[in-house]
Amino acid sequence: MRRLNRKKTLSLVKELDAFPKVPESYVETSASGGTVSLIAFTTMALLTIMEFSVYQDTWMKYEYEVDKDFSSKLRINIDITVAMKCQYVGADVLDLAETMIASADGLVYEPAVFDLSPQQKEWQRMLQLIQSRLQEEHSLQDVIFKSAFKSASTALPPREDDSSQSPDACRIHGHLYVNKVAGNFHITVGKAIPHPRGHAHLAALVNHESYNFSHRIDHLSFGELVPAIINPLDGTEKIAIDHNQMFQYFITVVPTKLHTYKISADTHQFSVTERERIINHAAGSHGVSGIFMKYDLSSLMVTVTEEHMPFWQFFVRLCGIVGGIFSTTGMLHGIGKFIVEIICCRFRLGSYKPVNSVPFEDGHTDNHLPLLENNTH
Repeated sequence: MRRLNRKKTLSLVKELDAFPKVPESYVETSASGGTVSLIAFTTMALLTIMEFSVYQDTWMKYEYEVDKDFSSKLRINIDITVAMKCQYVGADVLDLAETMIASADGLVYEPAVFDLSPQQKEWQRMLQLIQSRLQEEHSLQDVIFKSAFKSASTALPPREDDSSQSPDACRIHGHLYVNKVAGNFHITVGKAIPHPRGHAHLAALVNHESYNFSHRIDHLSFGELVPAIINPLDGTEKIAIDHNQMFQYFITVVPTKLHTYKISADTHQFSVTERERIINHAAGSHGVSGIFMKYDLSSLMVTVTEEHMPFWQFFVRLCGIVGGIFSTTGMLHGIGKFIVEIICCRFRLGSYKPVNSVPFEDGHTDNHLPLLENNTH
């Protein structure tokens, strides 16, 4: 009884077979079919390699939402070299949410040489070239995001030669924390002093002829420090043409959460516009000589996530390539074979010529050759 049920089940399964087997004696091969098969296999191999390269690639997905984190602190990473001695300049932050000056104790004043060494000039030239390409090709930012990892560094390389030149500049570097509101980070003449109604600098003790706010921004970023990320002001160099010159940078900061396969960080992107002018009170150009970076935070937060094609999608696309090429090449081969047979049949019909006909008494003709021919003498 069990064997009978197995046989019925097996016969039912055989009837459901969607891939019937054809005996080899019924299969006919041809040179045209072999050529088409070779072309099909080659095409499948090329498309499979291309599809695998697409499967290995990743892309960045951008999502936007309102930034609800207003209680945390904003970190500012700074590395700026000013062409003045350290005892003549002071850096601080004026927070618009408070009347007091935000503390800038996290900054280090280091005497330095303003002119770069040949290796450092080459680094600056390459960085400026990247900045110009980023302004033209915005998609390059995705490449920078995907290649970012904590062990990389885009900082200015150390000076390789032991220069005997005395330090003529001041490198101000480090980081500080401020409230997540608009503010003004500035470097001007004189050290900052606390003041209950604002802020002030001891500029009266510095000779006016020693003012020189030529500067180089080796690094400026907001949020968590990601060394491999290139920021808009990295590598910027400005040369002052007058002692009383003001450099202004208006910065809009966008909170950014970066999630890639190499790193996850809470950083910030920013856009910047620049302005510089000479202070001349007689001509109506008022202000204070120095470097002023006025920043404001956007209310939107961007989440950048690196995504990858799932394996099931890659498998489905691969099956589509194989099945589609087989079906398409088979159909084209059948159509081509049908057209060739029609053309050949027409040529055969055109080359056939009937023999002399034999007329009958009733007017009809016989187109058949006589089987026997009697020769009479």
